[in-house]
Amino acid sequence: MPKTSRRPAKPAAKTPAVSPAKPAKRTAAAKPKSVSAKPAPSRRGKSPRRWSAAEVHEAFSRFAKANPEPKGELEHLNPFTLLVAVVLSAQATDAGVNKATRPLFAVADTPQKMLALGEDRVREYIKTIGLFRTKAKNVIALSQKLITDFGGEVPNTREALETLPGAGRKTANVVLNMAFGQPTMAVDTHVFRVGNRTGLAPGDTPLAVELELERVIPAEFMQHAHHWLILHGRYTCLARKPRCEVCLINDLCRWPEKTVS
Repeated sequence: MPKTSRRPAKPAAKTPAVSPAKPAKRTAAAKPKSVSAKPAPSRRGKSPRRWSAAEVHEAFSRFAKANPEPKGELEHLNPFTLLVAVVLSAQATDAGVNKATRPLFAVADTPQKMLALGEDRVREYIKTIGLFRTKAKNVIALSQKLITDFGGEVPNTREALETLPGAGRKTANVVLNMAFGQPTMAVDTHVFRVGNRTGLAPGDTPLAVELELERVIPAEFMQHAHHWLILHGRYTCLARKPRCEVCLINDLCRWPEKTVS
């Protein structure tokens, strides 16, 4: 009889040992749920209202009225010197390139003359420009390719231009637009900034911005569009301190931090 009376007490002693562990596990599992990164992506995910076709037309009408014949600021004498100037302008200012190319183009304004000049002498002319060693090599190489593959002439298609050393899509678009009058959209750092900041043509890459600009800009403005946007980014929609107070399109701009409405 005494033995049977003690046995029921053993299960009762085990119950408290198991039950405290359950809340501890629930508390540990709940900790990760209290930390969430959802609010930040939701704020970043908000995008401004797209420009209407009428607003895009109005913006470029203003650009056209203010500057009917915009010009690129790279100095050149012909399609070849334009091509060379654009290749040299990568990661350099137009003013810096012009300073170096004035004396260079005075002695070498054709692929044949540039090739005869040689890489060492080209390097001396452009040594004030960033990446001048690589650029001198590219200028000689593209001059050779123009002579070998294109009869010494600058080709007038993007595909052909992009085969030249140092020439990418932006270079091709500038040459096609300025030398051959094609309505291309060259997206440099200024156009990329304006397209994204204003909401006119948002995109994560220069190509995305280029394609969006081509989609939204009316055909009547495409010939000069990239010059208007470059000049706007260079002199008004500045990277660090935009001059919103003198901006022609400040009332259309979607940038939430603009200083005027």
